[in-house]
Amino acid sequence: MTLISNIFIPLLVLFVVLYGIIKKVNVYDVFVNGAKEGVEIGISTFPYMLGMILGVNILIKSNVLDFILSFLNPFFELIKVPMDILPMALLRPVSGSASLSVLNNILQNFGADSFIGRLASTIQGSTDTTIYILTLYFGTVGIKKIRYSLWVGLLADLVGIISSIIVVSILF
Repeated sequence: MTLISNIFIPLLVLFVVLYGIIKKVNVYDVFVNGAKEGVEIGISTFPYMLGMILGVNILIKSNVLDFILSFLNPFFELIKVPMDILPMALLRPVSGSASLSVLNNILQNFGADSFIGRLASTIQGSTDTTIYILTLYFGTVGIKKIRYSLWVGLLADLVGIISSIIVVSILF
């Protein structure tokens, strides 16, 4: 298996180059143009990425997240959902990597087969990084008025979280 893993990428590159030669495409020029476009996209998306990283860090470091968690704690205790899931549910629409980090901590502390591990995994798969998507993609193409996209995206995330809680509670 290791041998296959080590030769797969070089064989794939060789296949693409040979296919380009057969189709009479200047493979090197196409590669260079693609690399130029990649750098341009990277440069154009950098300010939006920087803004998202700054926003997530401010949210976490300012203890606003802790305030929101303490406010929602009684409700989650009432419906018997572990509070450890809430940071992930709140961070998921903002940052996929932050929510993935929380998911990793949950799985390490409680295990993948625990109720909270299954719930966290289901929430991770049932929601999206709505604010990240709107900031990066809409900003990159120059859309300034996001209109209802934010509210529909956040509503879809909320439905995903609620559905995850219901389904995992019923099945496990």
